[in-house]
Amino acid sequence: MSKYEKPVVLLNEELSEGVYTASGCYTITTNIHQRPQNGRGDYRIQINAVHDADHVTDKQTLTISFNMPVEYKSFNGTLVGASAGTTLVFDTFYHQNFTDNIGLGDLIVVADPGLEVTSVKITD
Repeated sequence: MSKYEKPVVLLNEELSEGVYTASGCYTITTNIHQRPQNGRGDYRIQINAVHDADHVTDKQTLTISFNMPVEYKSFNGTLVGASAGTTLVFDTFYHQNFTDNIGLGDLIVVADPGLEVTSVKITD
């Protein structure tokens, strides 16, 4: 297993909405690519990760936190915690090799205006 490195959050005003972190053997990006509009009241958040490690795995745990409470609606993973709150936790069952790009798909949540992702991590 690779050496643990404390997660780092970078802010870049020139990029579209997103949180970019490196934690352990994953580099994770999130992007809120759809916000509430007339006729649709949810947020859609694309989550991607790069696995760069000396091991393979078939299960991951994704933890994502927000600046305000959200209500969970849909995701490709299995919800393992509360379906509402400022933090959601999911198990995913993606077989990944030593270096893989993982497209975890859209997380769909409902929240008040101004939603932001404050942190995201994946452990295996």
